[in-house]
Amino acid sequence: MTVTALPTRIAGFPFPFRADSYRYSTNVEPARVPVPTEAGEWGAGILDVDDEYAAELAERERILAADPTRLTVLPHMRPACWDALHTLLRELADRHPSVMELRHLGSDTYLWRNGLLGIEQRFRDGEDASLPGGPLGFLGSQVQDDIVLLDQREGSLWADAGLVTFAADWSLRFDVGMRFLEVHGPVPRVHEEGIIARAERFLMRLEPGQEYRRTNWTMSVGRRLDQSTEVYPDWGRDRRLAAEAPAAELAERLQLRVEVQHLIRLGASGAVMFLIRTYMLSLAELAQVPAWRARFGHVLAELPDDMAEYKGLARFRSRAADWLLSPSSPASFAPPRSQPQEPS
Repeated sequence: MTVTALPTRIAGFPFPFRADSYRYSTNVEPARVPVPTEAGEWGAGILDVDDEYAAELAERERILAADPTRLTVLPHMRPACWDALHTLLRELADRHPSVMELRHLGSDTYLWRNGLLGIEQRFRDGEDASLPGGPLGFLGSQVQDDIVLLDQREGSLWADAGLVTFAADWSLRFDVGMRFLEVHGPVPRVHEEGIIARAERFLMRLEPGQEYRRTNWTMSVGRRLDQSTEVYPDWGRDRRLAAEAPAAELAERLQLRVEVQHLIRLGASGAVMFLIRTYMLSLAELAQVPAWRARFGHVLAELPDDMAEYKGLARFRSRAADWLLSPSSPASFAPPRSQPQEPS
């Protein structure tokens, strides 16, 4: 049954669960295939320009001004950055021709027009200084996704460039220059089950222009996009206090945080582009879709303890599951259960 008259942010939300339990998997599928849900649809394109566009780009600008290391490019990745810029600006122009345009002016000169942001930018291909922030920095000012560029060499993928302002409990500064397998070292179960090794082999076999996607999820307290390890004192405190929040507030504060991750082999440079677009929906919003409310409740109730701990849910997941599965008023949470103390 399709729910009608829902806000756009709910109707287009990429609800990630297809069963009442969850385990890590590669869950990779072809990109650009629309996914129907009980609320609407998502996934028709690579880049999703939505109602949060201007606000999220302004938040990225603020974060980069405070911490420029969120944009890091190793020298050999400059061609990949230009490749990513051209690929995604063309994608934006093709999807939104009435307000966006990438015009080739001749030789190596281009003009980018973005009517949504009210900008026109002329640049020379390969000349970093012709774009504010260089090619990757400028690209991050036009798309809502975080961007990581993977180099392939020595039989491995290496995370050698990126612009990441909306990380969920990780740090580009720490991970840049690491192998793909090392980046995923802390994730429980995935190495023993061979998931990351299979994912790397899959990515290394991608042909130029091939596009795939997957989803990932966690929960957060509040709608803070930036939950990188650099600012853990801020969002970690919110997580600790959530267990003590008044019952009437918790459904509004707890968010299901979903990443739609696109995996694209760039044609000119051969790099693998990893796009991470983050969406958040509060439990109160999610509960407007009864099928989602029940399914997410079952997922949280059944989730193994080590996965709940890694995702940072241990302090509040029982309360959230109880509320989602309860037939009582959405504003009524059960009293908090005792949880182990999280390090300050």
